Amino acid sequence: MDSLEKKFKQTLEKIKLNKKEKILVALSGGKDSTVTAYLLKKFGYNIEGFHINLSMGDYSKKCLNAVEELCKQLGIKLHTYNIKNEMGGSMCYIRTSIQTTHGKGLKNCAICGVIKKWIMNREARKLKVNKIATGHNLDDEAQTFLMNILKGSPKLSANSGAITQNVKNEKFITRIKPLFYIAEDDIRAYSKKMKLPVVYEKCPCALDSYRIQIREFTNNLTPKEKENIMKNFDNLSDKIQKLKTSEELHYCEKCGEPSRNKICKMCQLIKK
Repeated sequence: MDSLEKKFKQTLEKIKLNKKEKILVALSGGKDSTVTAYLLKKFGYNIEGFHINLSMGDYSKKCLNAVEELCKQLGIKLHTYNIKNEMGGSMCYIRTSIQTTHGKGLKNCAICGVIKKWIMNREARKLKVNKIATGHNLDDEAQTFLMNILKGSPKLSANSGAITQNVKNEKFITRIKPLFYIAEDDIRAYSKKMKLPVVYEKCPCALDSYRIQIREFTNNLTPKEKENIMKNFDNLSDKIQKLKTSEELHYCEKCGEPSRNKICKMCQLIKK
């Protein structure tokens, strides 16, 4: 078995993923989510794909084509959500409108992330799935952990990990990250080795996030150093959990989705 496949399988065993569960894989068309779906299917898990079409011109068309080809190859059902049809505009239009209302301090990636998480959780619940699988990898998680430390908010990492923890709400779908311990470069190499349908170009709107600055730093680290960051995260996990005890989510007063506040981040952004 390939070393990447071995790490992937070990992570699934660690989080005790049940093959009887229905898993919705968030597919962007990129290498990470593609490899996630490919390996979950290879190891016999019950998966379906979910793609959010951001309606961003040729880039979005390429992503949709790649996702459709992958699902065809894997023989799995694909669910799509067209943000322009459902929300009245492309992600670029929605983002610009939000920044006009709330100010330029809100970064592109932060806005997109809030919207996609809200859509994913709601649609996954409609599809009656047990878990959502995302393509977050070792690099992503190391960056997030460092960002939270540098912001002076380590408790923000309390719900991080290969599986979401400390979230109690019947409307919240548990998320898993099977690539949590696998480096980005290894995933890229594996996707090319297996000749998977992948869009390798970066999102054209990912230009201004704080994460990009952190990524420039972590890109200069060795794979071992990145692993050490996450080993420290694992070692500190219990202490971090105590900073943020088991949390009962409320329901947003406007949309009814799970939220830590009276009004969820999504509704705060788009002012429902």
